[in-house]
Amino acid sequence: MGTPGADAQVLTCSTAGVPPVEAFDHWRDLISDTFVPLTATPTSGRPFRGELRVVTHPAVQLTEVRAAGQHVRRTRSLIAGSSEDYLLASIQLGGRGRVEQDGRTAELTPGAMSFYDSTRPYTLHFDDAFEQLVVQLPRRPLLAAAGIGDDAVHVTAIALHAEGPGSVLAGFFASLSLLHDRDPVGARQLSAHAPGLLASALRLAAGDRPVGADGAALDRERVLAHLRAHAADPGLDADAVARACHLSRRALFRLFEGRADSFADTLRALRVERAAALLVARPDRSVAAVGTACGFAGEAQFHRAFRAVTGRTPAEHRGGTRRQ
Repeated sequence: MGTPGADAQVLTCSTAGVPPVEAFDHWRDLISDTFVPLTATPTSGRPFRGELRVVTHPAVQLTEVRAAGQHVRRTRSLIAGSSEDYLLASIQLGGRGRVEQDGRTAELTPGAMSFYDSTRPYTLHFDDAFEQLVVQLPRRPLLAAAGIGDDAVHVTAIALHAEGPGSVLAGFFASLSLLHDRDPVGARQLSAHAPGLLASALRLAAGDRPVGADGAALDRERVLAHLRAHAADPGLDADAVARACHLSRRALFRLFEGRADSFADTLRALRVERAAALLVARPDRSVAAVGTACGFAGEAQFHRAFRAVTGRTPAEHRGGTRRQ
């Protein structure tokens, strides 16, 4: 896991260049070093290929996995011989698989998400080639943030399907993983929200479908997650957010009633926040280019929004920060 305040670290490793007869043994070592000690076997006799791309943010580790079919186990003996204490969530991006833990089986289809706990035995199985994103965080702080007991038995191997509210949270993490290459500043800002959003996903896995004020709070958290992940899209509007978060337009606006900032104010502030960081981090980019990269439709709109939120123009912000 990363160090607080540090920038994200990226590591890519694969079986490329490894003799075929040694490829799976090498893969087993890679996944054990990246996640927790594991045992694994291939599901076919064909030459094995696998690749990991690990992005370690200060608050969360994201690992993209692309590989041929395999059967992976975390056994009691491996647990006894190691001290790792993590909760992991697999978000299926391609192919199919399943997670087995605590007497349950979660089917992983594209867009689905499921948790598993490194302190108890579990199995991951993929008949054929697959692609997934694995989100990994220290277990105890995450359970505490979610208000869930220390054993976490009732949240593992439960699929949060692509059609439900968990899809917004899965989409956030998938977007965060992709964002690092094109916008590391934005990725760093968004990664700070990862623990809270993963705690929300845990509550969904626990069957916590709150109503009333608690339900509205969770809906608002989902909406904010979607806004943070997609604020750079100039086409993002209330209709698009409502569809993605499985809300009516009226229900969406109701989440912002009685608050200082409306839906539009919140989206504008998120875009300006990202732009302010990018203006400083990328002095080689023009003000107009920064505005476009942060979701503003034109330079004039960017200037108006930036001044309304910060009290100064983008150029003044960039120049003033340099002089400090």
